[in-house]
Amino acid sequence: MERSIHEFELIARLFAPLATSKAALGLKDDIALLSARRGHEIVVTTDAIIAGVDFFANDPPDTIAQKALRVNLSDLAAKGAQPLGYLLTLALPKSVGSAWLRAFASGLKRDQQKFGVTLLGGDISSTPGPLCVSITAFGEMPTGRAV
Repeated sequence: MERSIHEFELIARLFAPLATSKAALGLKDDIALLSARRGHEIVVTTDAIIAGVDFFANDPPDTIAQKALRVNLSDLAAKGAQPLGYLLTLALPKSVGSAWLRAFASGLKRDQQKFGVTLLGGDISSTPGPLCVSITAFGEMPTGRAV
């Protein structure tokens, strides 16, 4: 991550606009508030994807974002759960700059609109290793319907 990009500025500029649910608290806190409707349960799934393992390091950032989100949405769909939102964790090597992050956020935005889901929070950190993207997705399904 470029040294000139401060984590909170990055969140405010690129990721807060993706947090369209009140549950996200404007990404101003380290928590999100979720409630299941009466007669429903919260379903949770998580997956991480790592450069050089799950995608090529030079893959387009928007497609990396979409892959990370879609593997989780697929898990929810497999259980018949409707997506509510997701947490995003990024471990970024120094080579990742603002243009890459803008394209990554753009990929998330397109899929949020396509699949009716919203960012609820997460974490951004740096790493000396490869880029790692982890998403934890939350969905909702009628109580007792889980297989």
